[in-house]
Amino acid sequence: MRTLKVDLADRSYPIYIGPDILADESLLAPHIKGKQVCLVTNTTLAKLLLPKLKPALQKYDYTEVILPDGEAFKTLDTLNLIFDELLQARHTRKTTLLALGGGVVGDMTGFAAACYQRGVDFIQLPTTLLSQVDSSVGGKTAVNHALGKNMIGAFYQPNCVIADSAVLQQLPKRELAAGLAEVIKYGLIADDSFYGWLEDNMSALNAGDQQTLSYAIERSCQIKADVVAEDERESGLRAILNLGHTFGHAIETYMGYGEYLHGEAVAIGMQMAVTLSAAKGWVDVDLIDRNKKLSEAANLPVTTPATMRTEEFLPLMAVDKKVLDGRLRLVLLSKLGKAVVTEDVSNEELVATIEACRI
Repeated sequence: MRTLKVDLADRSYPIYIGPDILADESLLAPHIKGKQVCLVTNTTLAKLLLPKLKPALQKYDYTEVILPDGEAFKTLDTLNLIFDELLQARHTRKTTLLALGGGVVGDMTGFAAACYQRGVDFIQLPTTLLSQVDSSVGGKTAVNHALGKNMIGAFYQPNCVIADSAVLQQLPKRELAAGLAEVIKYGLIADDSFYGWLEDNMSALNAGDQQTLSYAIERSCQIKADVVAEDERESGLRAILNLGHTFGHAIETYMGYGEYLHGEAVAIGMQMAVTLSAAKGWVDVDLIDRNKKLSEAANLPVTTPATMRTEEFLPLMAVDKKVLDGRLRLVLLSKLGKAVVTEDVSNEELVATIEACRI
């Protein structure tokens, strides 16, 4: 097992990474301060993983919430199911919420923890590659709105993150690929040597090799932890973690949440960001093809949806948390391994990028 730290002064917390640690009571117990716990998961994981975890929670006053599975249910209505259980079971401010699931469960549980009685403890138990390397770390919590993804939420840090790499063996291939998109992102924005390592090791990652996956998770989490420690609330540097997300969120919103997995939409968005960066002369044009090959090797899409017209893309990009004073800010690359946030993008450049990535 490896342990990393998200350094946020008195709100610092560990990330535990390794196989078969999900139900390790010695990891859980130090981060549960009261007698009550409420575990939140979804219908799929309740069958697969809940029986393994529950014995480690027997000494607590335990309740659970089983949410419907899927991005389409990441809504305020579904969030109320968590509040209903907390209130009906009379959970106090000393309770601890446990988020057993991917990004949807983690985001909603974290947001519920931030809101319930103005803030209670919670622990992230991410079960997808995407959530282990990205959404479980850093304290972003949210639900979706019909007009925009993750537009209703809060920054709220967990007590700890327990990333069990062994549970990834049960992931469908498509879910594993979606997580690899975020892993590729870390190479693009912060570590060119890690990007090269991914090119050399993608076949092992696709095969679910535990040692290779554990290193990819550790390196990704370390990059994110370093960024979050410097800029917890995305007032500056942390925005680089959103490479491809403005394009990707527009795709998710237009196509309907769940039609594309988040990582799939982000993969397309990153290809668009690389294409735009090359068009501006900031990165070598060869990176367009290089990133396309790496994404395709990870079984990820790289072209925009055929049904999504350019004139439908632009308004949805404007509904983005990075829009500031009416100005769209995009995360692009100044070189491989170095991301920048810029407002220096014209509508003409955006249109050209969308068209270039449609083929």
